Amino acid sequence: GNVTFSCSEPQIVPITFVSASRSYLLLPGTAQIDGLSVSFQFRTWNKDGLLLFTELSENSGHLMIYLLGGRLMLLIQKETENPVEITEGTNLHDGLWHSVNINARRHRITLTLDNDAATASHATTVSRIYSGNSYYFGGCPDNFTDSQCLNPITAFQGCMRLIFIDNQPKDLILVQQGSLGNFSDLHIDLCGIKDRCLPNYCEHGGKCSQSWTTFYCDCNNTGYMGATCHNSVYEQSCEAYRHQGKTSGFFYIDSDGSGPLEPLRVFCNVTEDKIWTAVQHNSTGLTRVQGAGPDKPYTMSFNYSSSAEQLEAVINSAEYCEQEAAYHCKKSRLLNTPNGMPFAWWVGRANEKHLYWGGSLPGIQQCACGLEESCLDMRYFCNCDADREEWTNDTGLLAFKDHLPVTQIVITDTNRSNSEAAWKIGPLRCYGDRQFWNAASFNTEASYLHFPTLHAEVSADISFFFKTTAISGVFLENLGIKDFIRIEISSPKEITFSIDVGNGPTEAVVQSPTPLNDNQWHYVRAERNLKQTSLQVDNLPKKVLEAPAEGHFRLQLNSQLFVGGTASRQKGFLGCIRSLHLNGQKLDLEERAKMTPGVKPGCPGHCSSYGNLCHNGGKCVEKYNGYFCDCTNSAYEGPFCKEEVSALFEASTSVTYTFQEPYPVTKNASTSSSAIYVDAVVSKENIAFSFLTAHTPSLLLYINTYFHEYLAVILSKNGNLQVRYKLSKDGLLIFTIDSGNFANRELHHVKINREGRELIIQVDQVLKLKHNFSEIDFKAIKSLTLGKVTDSLTLDPEVAKANAYGFTGCLSSVQYNHIAPLKAALRHPSIAPVTVEGSLTESNCASMLEGDMNTATTIYSSSDPFGKTDEREPLTNAVRSDSAVIGGVIAVVIFIIFCIIAIMSRFLYQHKQAHRNSQKKEKEYPENLESSFKADIDLQNTVSECKREYFI
Repeated sequence: GNVTFSCSEPQIVPITFVSASRSYLLLPGTAQIDGLSVSFQFRTWNKDGLLLFTELSENSGHLMIYLLGGRLMLLIQKETENPVEITEGTNLHDGLWHSVNINARRHRITLTLDNDAATASHATTVSRIYSGNSYYFGGCPDNFTDSQCLNPITAFQGCMRLIFIDNQPKDLILVQQGSLGNFSDLHIDLCGIKDRCLPNYCEHGGKCSQSWTTFYCDCNNTGYMGATCHNSVYEQSCEAYRHQGKTSGFFYIDSDGSGPLEPLRVFCNVTEDKIWTAVQHNSTGLTRVQGAGPDKPYTMSFNYSSSAEQLEAVINSAEYCEQEAAYHCKKSRLLNTPNGMPFAWWVGRANEKHLYWGGSLPGIQQCACGLEESCLDMRYFCNCDADREEWTNDTGLLAFKDHLPVTQIVITDTNRSNSEAAWKIGPLRCYGDRQFWNAASFNTEASYLHFPTLHAEVSADISFFFKTTAISGVFLENLGIKDFIRIEISSPKEITFSIDVGNGPTEAVVQSPTPLNDNQWHYVRAERNLKQTSLQVDNLPKKVLEAPAEGHFRLQLNSQLFVGGTASRQKGFLGCIRSLHLNGQKLDLEERAKMTPGVKPGCPGHCSSYGNLCHNGGKCVEKYNGYFCDCTNSAYEGPFCKEEVSALFEASTSVTYTFQEPYPVTKNASTSSSAIYVDAVVSKENIAFSFLTAHTPSLLLYINTYFHEYLAVILSKNGNLQVRYKLSKDGLLIFTIDSGNFANRELHHVKINREGRELIIQVDQVLKLKHNFSEIDFKAIKSLTLGKVTDSLTLDPEVAKANAYGFTGCLSSVQYNHIAPLKAALRHPSIAPVTVEGSLTESNCASMLEGDMNTATTIYSSSDPFGKTDEREPLTNAVRSDSAVIGGVIAVVIFIIFCIIAIMSRFLYQHKQAHRNSQKKEKEYPENLESSFKADIDLQNTVSECKREYFI
């Protein structure tokens, strides 16, 4: 039968504009009608797109409605008149339906958005507005030229419905049947728009937005990056930061990488032998407790500003963890040993209550002194359990990882008369990354390790280090029925990441300009998500392949994961793989290698790749898990031999290093300590040091031999630097660097290198001199002196005059061949053949550039950022007992009485008081080091001698 539609309730038939270039809908209008009325609804995810275009009748111009940046724009344009523009709304590309109404009468036009008449916008035109003959929705035809259909931006992609022209509804079914208007690339009676943010594939709190074809992730303030906010911007451990050459400081670490755990702020303390990770809690100071009993216990819970899962991940990935536990007591029992119920306990991981104290073992109700049999009263297993009236303590380390961290402490024995306690739980401290150096060596092409199936349907990231000498080989492979994932070295300069999620294989290939089979460690990171497939190798440009907008997107695997080979045992990998992570999870290669033929746990040869991180003559030394920098023969120290060793010298300071045969002073001296001895006959000098001073003349360095030859470095009266060589054949050679006054309170760097006959002098990294000697060797070197020479040597007059005033200032990082005399004096004074006379104060020359010439001690602020309290007197800083308060009151009273007596004495003994003041001033210590040597030094007239001088 016939179907009749009511005009008041038109049939809702949506249409979808599919193509960004070819989709359009042409509907007829009623030309030459005075005025215009058009309305429709639209829905889109695109910020830009043409909604409507019509050429108005009676030459009244053309009208366009379009989206620009998510806002609705109306434009009426006529060649002889200024354009009329109206703007409405924001964020209209939100995927919701929005209604648009345009009404024009004579010279006035109104634009209403979402039927909100209160916010409708109006404009006035010069010419009258007439309805158009043809209306183009969504875009313009490609080959249309007659009507001048204009599209200043992209075509519309989205849906429309309820289209009215001149108050008449348009039946879009008739359009589909071909009896009304015209169209191209439309889906009629269907709104094919997709909500690509449901479900939200942006990870870690990333904000999802979308266009017609894809979605986007805003990763700002998430701590993650990448197309889907999958990758952490932080390293997984302090060991990884140290591997990048970082020194001590606060860092964020993300223990599970791309996993669900959030990053955690920790302090990385990078030392020579260990890399410590410290996590602070809300109460690491010494805390006083009084008035607590079994009925009213004292309880403190610790907040580490992190979740229990975050802390557990840090602990589980470390080789060793500890927390200091200290209990200071005065008539306050701790564990109530040997057989009583404890009066104090602590709660650890999983909310478990523990009855042992720091320094003891789990399950043993004792303190450290109980295990060591050193308690004050041997009847008890804790010092505090003796219940004495005087202060004592039980202090030790809690180091059983499965029980850490400490989350709560409970105390119940401070409510008796004169009973008091003070406790301290230190920060959580761990060292060692069990995964970073976790490696396996594959010795045959048929060998491999297998692990459970990789479950990564929507996103996957794989990262590892490798080194090899083989031409090709498969690092890892996981297969499904059709899907697969594989990473391989396909040629010496090429790494390939292959994946198939059901749309056909995709390959991301990174080519290196240099061979990758050079037996050096190289880093590989492969990632696949709904938007991209990417491959990164070392610091080479990342290869990124965009994923198709439609098609299969879930990676379905069902076989075991093969590492170092394939299921077919073909194209296996020969070499080492280290630190393998899959979706943030760590695979224990070493443990699996122990039970697999053809594969060995571990991999030697780290120094071949990372030896360049050891600076200033430091030697890279292999460890089973990693490496360390041996700074024994370097003038520097620290984890990378980059920290200077400096000291302040006074005029009388002398540091003399005596050369002798290379055997230890004592039979028990270590091999490393014996490295400070060298042969006394050398054919070269490699000298380097830095100095800072404001005084001239000065003797910086003096080397003498048993044959009365010497090398001296001095500052002359006018601040020039002189290098003076006395050789038996060449006589006295003087090289003067007169490029400025070097006694200018600035740090200067000097290098003197002689290899055979050739001498090179550099000052502040600038080459200053080259010279060739006639003889080669310094013979039988006796000693090297920094500062004042105190031996009864026959010095030439110029050196003797400089020596009279020694050196006042800062010397840093002094190196002579493989000897560091200043470092030996500061670090090995008991075993090194070095003699120190006068005042030698360790300092930092670089810090003195800021004007702090008085710095007399080295401050290792980075080694303990949380500070430590002197626990021998537990109440000094954190606890104030009642007796201390009473004592303070008495002291105040005595002070007031003393002040009254002093005032009276002032009038009676004024002249005596003045005398005391003058004596006091004479005893004041100088405020800075320089003021104690402020007297100018005048040089006497130099004695002429036979010599050759070189001025630079």
